Amino acid sequence: MEQYEPDGLSEAQRAAMRRSLETGRGALTRRSLLRASGAGALALGGAAGLGACGIPPARREGQGPAATDHSAREKRLAFSNWTQYIDVSDDEKRRPTLEAFTRRTGITVTYTEDINDNVEFFGKIKPQLAAGQDTGRDLICVTDWLAARIIRLGWAQKLDPANLPHAYANLAPQFRRPDWDPGRAHSYPWTGISTVIAYNAKATGGRTVDSVSQLLDDPKLKGRVAFLSEMRDTVGMTLLDMGEDPGTVTAAQYDAAIGRLRKGVETRQIRRFTGNDYTADLSKGDLAACLAWAGDLIQLQADNPDIRFAVPAAGYLTATDNLLVPTGARHKSNAEKLIDYYYEPPVAARLAAYINYVCPVDGVRPELARIDPALAANTLILPDRAMAAKSRAFRSLTSEEETAFEEKFAALIGA
Repeated sequence: MEQYEPDGLSEAQRAAMRRSLETGRGALTRRSLLRASGAGALALGGAAGLGACGIPPARREGQGPAATDHSAREKRLAFSNWTQYIDVSDDEKRRPTLEAFTRRTGITVTYTEDINDNVEFFGKIKPQLAAGQDTGRDLICVTDWLAARIIRLGWAQKLDPANLPHAYANLAPQFRRPDWDPGRAHSYPWTGISTVIAYNAKATGGRTVDSVSQLLDDPKLKGRVAFLSEMRDTVGMTLLDMGEDPGTVTAAQYDAAIGRLRKGVETRQIRRFTGNDYTADLSKGDLAACLAWAGDLIQLQADNPDIRFAVPAAGYLTATDNLLVPTGARHKSNAEKLIDYYYEPPVAARLAAYINYVCPVDGVRPELARIDPALAANTLILPDRAMAAKSRAFRSLTSEEETAFEEKFAALIGA
């Protein structure tokens, strides 16, 4: 098991996380852009004081006692999530699915939108986790690479399958076996984040763009192509196009993908590497085609009928934001009940209809169709069997690999 390090991130990793926070996944609103300015930071049951002030010096993992579950006596839990990543009422004063959970179970949920970036949030809770202390949170939502790190460090509690009948039964097959949490022993996905190809049909003259090879080699797209400033997305999609699996990538394969992308930079086929700021340029037609996140495209298509997307025949990348119960949490079984609740298809449908990211719950389509038939038919939210079969994940990296990979990627994109 990986040991706790006071400063476990290299400068290359820190630079990558800064990019993510400023323009990448960390800057995503985590729901439809149309509603992105709305909800603000609402809390049910009152805002909790969740800062890390006054925490003693960190210790190595595994030194603290096992957490005692107070769920039976204390009918409450604290849930930390990303901003604007859950359904709100039309007047933006209520969280309908959370309120329904409380009515059903009697468990009050303190819901706090205090995750803006994975690294920043990890910095908040790391001293407490390392010291074997309660972070004040019973449930957190973090992206797969950080979930993998927390699990490796021994800072996530193993979940009890007896409390997760819906989650166990309804988790979609493509999300069941991440290499960093075999069998989903410690985590369940909140949403999936897919990377596909987007193009402006007006800017391409009506031509379809459906492969990374086309992005890199089509002379008619020269200077009007963008790739993402997130290493796993850009290199992972390039690896797939080269016939390699990002889930088993070697250093040599990674270097070959970097070399292929570098050629696109040197020939000026690639205009730039972007975070989610590609949305404006794609909509205007300044970019003809690019790699894009599925969560952005649903609203872009609603605003501009020329925006199209394609899933390459070679496959596409999917990451996940994941629910974990930290060590030291006081209300583990209450948190498990909330996880399981969001895997009931009617509840999952209400969440998916609002945030428009990939829903990880099987059996949700009929329920979502009752809310909005167009959303139920949208494969960016509910991938069909053929699309799901093309989904791939970038494998877990050691700290040394991540540093080396990020340094090479930073040199490629000029970061």
